[in-house]
Amino acid sequence: MSTDFSGKVVLVAGGTGGLGRSVSSAFLQHGATVAVTWRHEQEFDTLRNAAGNGASRLTGFNADVTDPKASADLVSQILSRFNHLDVLVNTVGGYAGGIPLWQLEPDVFERMIDLNLRASFALAKAVAPLMVARKSGSIVNVAAKAAWDHAAGASAYAASKAAALALIDSLAADLSGTGVRVNSILPSIIDTEANRRDMPKADFSKWPKPDDIANVILFLASDEARVIHGAAIPVFGNG
Repeated sequence: MSTDFSGKVVLVAGGTGGLGRSVSSAFLQHGATVAVTWRHEQEFDTLRNAAGNGASRLTGFNADVTDPKASADLVSQILSRFNHLDVLVNTVGGYAGGIPLWQLEPDVFERMIDLNLRASFALAKAVAPLMVARKSGSIVNVAAKAAWDHAAGASAYAASKAAALALIDSLAADLSGTGVRVNSILPSIIDTEANRRDMPKADFSKWPKPDDIANVILFLASDEARVIHGAAIPVFGNG
């Protein structure tokens, strides 16, 4: 499989988080110029320090991509610096749950919509027109197994992920024939430090690893996946 991204510019939204860090590192290892968004500068410093020789191809932006204007400004900055953008990977997301819907606070519901849906909308809205103009590009959005599997105690999370999956599926239809490919991946619980901390009694061996998910994303963004468009790829691990 050829996953050489030399000369390609990749935006990894949320690229310093538990999954985003692995995705950003994978693209750097395969030659891409990578722009990431971050909300905590220490996380960006950690990514940059771990990038080794790839650090020279890494750029970070402190941006709230749930805001359409901020996303548009971000993409403008990337274009100003690099002249083009070939790949968008959206790893921004969050989880809140464990209680029935009637106990859910409205601000928690809105936060799930912001992180899991509005970010997808804002980023796609900013990126799609410039990719259409170039007749090429790849968008990969990270949804979740919960988009299909609507468990008790996860109403806001499941609703936001299901909506994001529908949004990206419709975007794929919008972009049919343009040369721009759009796909979603649906991980189950990801084996991150945060998830281990929140669920200490779980069997971590059954969770998909960030590096394994990053490899799926890398493939979907590559020319090897040129016939894959409008797909929702389950990445459930062994659980």
